[in-house]
Amino acid sequence: MSETGPGVSNLSVTGGAGGSDAFYEDLAAMGDLTDDVAGSTLTIAMTSHKYLVDPDVLASGILNPGGLAKFEATMLGALDGPSGLTATSAAIGVRGLTLQATNQAYQFVDDLNAKALEASRWLAGAAVATNPLLGVASAGAIAADVYLNYDGDWQKWLVAHPGMIDTILGMSPGALSALGLPSTLATLTESLAALYPDGDPKLIDQGPDFDPRTATAPQNLGDLMDGLDYRNGQNSDKPGEGSNIDVRTIKDEHGKITGYVVDIPGTKVWNAPLMDDKNNANDFGTNIDGIAGNETVLQEGIEQALRDAGVPKDAPVMLVGHSQGGIVAARAANDFVNNGTYNVTHVVTAGSPVGNIPIPDSVQMLSLENNGDVVPHLDARENPDADNRTTVKFDNQTNTAGGNHAISGPDGKDGNYEAAARQLDGGNDPSVRGFIDSAGAFLDGKSADSHQYKVERQP
Repeated sequence: MSETGPGVSNLSVTGGAGGSDAFYEDLAAMGDLTDDVAGSTLTIAMTSHKYLVDPDVLASGILNPGGLAKFEATMLGALDGPSGLTATSAAIGVRGLTLQATNQAYQFVDDLNAKALEASRWLAGAAVATNPLLGVASAGAIAADVYLNYDGDWQKWLVAHPGMIDTILGMSPGALSALGLPSTLATLTESLAALYPDGDPKLIDQGPDFDPRTATAPQNLGDLMDGLDYRNGQNSDKPGEGSNIDVRTIKDEHGKITGYVVDIPGTKVWNAPLMDDKNNANDFGTNIDGIAGNETVLQEGIEQALRDAGVPKDAPVMLVGHSQGGIVAARAANDFVNNGTYNVTHVVTAGSPVGNIPIPDSVQMLSLENNGDVVPHLDARENPDADNRTTVKFDNQTNTAGGNHAISGPDGKDGNYEAAARQLDGGNDPSVRGFIDSAGAFLDGKSADSHQYKVERQP
């Protein structure tokens, strides 16, 4: 195994088993349980009142009137006294209501903060559109910062302030609306996607792959990134050459299949709208279509590859994607599960803007994001803090957009996303450990067979 890259630091984890959403769910569950206990206690109290007028108990008073009086007094105290069952039931019920209200309040504040951020960006865009001097002043301040503090290197400035991408994208709907073109970020993305015709997939079978990075069973997150990095290196922008996905069959010590891993690398062709992309499925149009929420030719090719590989519909499948590959992996997981096509149980993304992509509750998703990588900011939204979605952010500043976005370091050595993954393997964060422990079908195998494919667009 490779050693951890020295550039990775400040890992932070949100979501997953240790995230706030899981905490909110625990609050709600505790509130429901407490409410149930209160109901059961009150039922016992109400039912127990019948013993106060039970004929046999009353008849005993003829022989022992003092004993009857003492029993009645004790029973009434136990049921209706200050510390009796009825009062206890009421107190438990109030506690349950408090827990449920606290859960709702926490979630309300989170939603309100997210909406406030979105609204503030929209208003800033509208303000710049109606008063261009504000935009000129802001641009001047940024330019001064670039030349005074970053030696005039705009790329170095951008990777040090990647959140500017979120701000600019978030401002664009407000600016257009102020100019008389009402829109949202979703409609803008959909309009841009319409300029990239997607077409139909053409799947080319490239045969078995015997490279140890994909032909052996991964044992941890670092191995998953290593295999994805290898596949990324094989992904070619030339028609018919290389392979841009693979299907790995994971087997246990008895040769029994436990799951399937699909590696999906990132963009290869950065084409403008309506430009010839040589039928490449890893073009910029696939990015835009995926972010817009559309099924892409690459996703259709993955589905066909799973079918050609003979993957049963109920077998566990993990999708692993970098950049564009992560977008497609998340979209495919949502569609495959909801349509009953394939049983995707796990998704791993690296450097992918997936905050707006819905993920079924049955799918566990782990997203890695370098704080200096601009690509995860292209959806202008943080990933949801859900109990089935874990996001890990880290620092690994190379001062270049490409270096911050790369899976591995120079010469294929551990660095950036692969190095971050290996640090996570050695850590004890509950959300990350929960994801790894749940992925035994893919990470506990003893052997693997790998088959590679090239997905292209039909001419």
